Amino acid sequence: MDASEQEIAARALSVPEDTIVEACGDPPLPELGVIEQVWDTDPIPSAEVAARAVQAVESLSFADVPDGGEVALGVGSRGIANLPTIVGGVVEAVRDAGYEPFVFPAMGSHGGATGEGQREMLNELGVTESAIGCEIRSSMDVVEVGRTPDRDVPVVADANAVDADAIVPINRVKPHTDFDGSVESGLSKMLVIGMGKQRGAQIAHKWAVDWSFRKMIPEITGQLLDELPVVGGVALVEDQRDETTLIEGVPPSGFLDRERELLETAYDLMPKLPFEDLDLVVFDRQGKEISGQGLDTNVIGRRPFSINEPAPEKPNIKRIYTRGLTEKTHGNAMGMGSADIVHEDVAAGLDAQTSLINALTASTIRGVKLPPVVETDRAGLVAALSTIGVVDTETVRVLRAADTMHLQRLYASPALVAAARDRDDLRVVEEPSPIEFDDGQFAAPSLRE
Repeated sequence: MDASEQEIAARALSVPEDTIVEACGDPPLPELGVIEQVWDTDPIPSAEVAARAVQAVESLSFADVPDGGEVALGVGSRGIANLPTIVGGVVEAVRDAGYEPFVFPAMGSHGGATGEGQREMLNELGVTESAIGCEIRSSMDVVEVGRTPDRDVPVVADANAVDADAIVPINRVKPHTDFDGSVESGLSKMLVIGMGKQRGAQIAHKWAVDWSFRKMIPEITGQLLDELPVVGGVALVEDQRDETTLIEGVPPSGFLDRERELLETAYDLMPKLPFEDLDLVVFDRQGKEISGQGLDTNVIGRRPFSINEPAPEKPNIKRIYTRGLTEKTHGNAMGMGSADIVHEDVAAGLDAQTSLINALTASTIRGVKLPPVVETDRAGLVAALSTIGVVDTETVRVLRAADTMHLQRLYASPALVAAARDRDDLRVVEEPSPIEFDDGQFAAPSLRE
């Protein structure tokens, strides 16, 4: 299906604004101002990022790696700040130490579960051979390197990485969207799921139904560290502004213990919505580079399709309206099922095959259920607000954000603007004014534009 056919199909699914208004009435909508979260951050200066990556590698031991040996560097599909610079620094340090580095995609089934698709995802993130100064070997081939002792689960890993003399995963440590545990998204998960490619990711997600990720990932990580020449990893932590605040070399002995400590730091630093009880949150976009579930479950307080895991206790959001997909997600709308209503642009940008492959691999097919589709932003607001009970425009609690990663500046309804004035961690940037629409769509830009 080409783009024009996709747009025609999306329009067939979407409900016109007139129909929504006829069904819900034509209620007044709240005015929106702009508020800003006050964050105290300490990012690594951009000029020092590459040098910090070099130092991280220099802290690892390559004593068992033969001179001139190949070192496989695992890189994922997430939108990590400064990723090409960090990977380039790691490449430089490995080569200066007398070894030959190459990069392999460690991203499970992403990129449509094809080698070329995963190479293209790295390219979109700026990780190209010319940018990082080394070869990229992208294949979906895996090798079985063992089986778990108690459950006899196959443990697989990227064939190119297995053939190397050393392996160094490079990944951000952060809260995971699907589960809570001592280690979540980071070096260990990259080894177990990312490096396992589509087959390893599917095995892990299937077994997680009965086993749980919180138990599986530490056990299989230990087995992979025993079986493969993992000399350590380069761990990254980002602050609330999505800026690199830590780059650290983690030896194999610290994969679980040090990751646990870094995860606590990441929880403290991750951006969050500044209110726990909200009537409606509008997100301008979702995407795989924003979160593995498109909308970060830790931000929205919803985990409706996770595997035997409870949802976060807060925030409590009555309705979520999502307006579109990011360009870099390449139509992967994984997690769109978290929204209550979506704009026609979500349906128009949806790649059903890519999304379903991701959902099947992750055993979370509810995550790609398409919510009700509306033609315009005004229709989205009317539909959402008409289903939460009696709405007073002065007291209704509405936010609009760019996405779940970029949360410093937010459009806010009068009640939330008033609340922001009494808090030291918030400041009012613009007073509330009527929402401006252009043919039913928001005239005011995204706060990331």
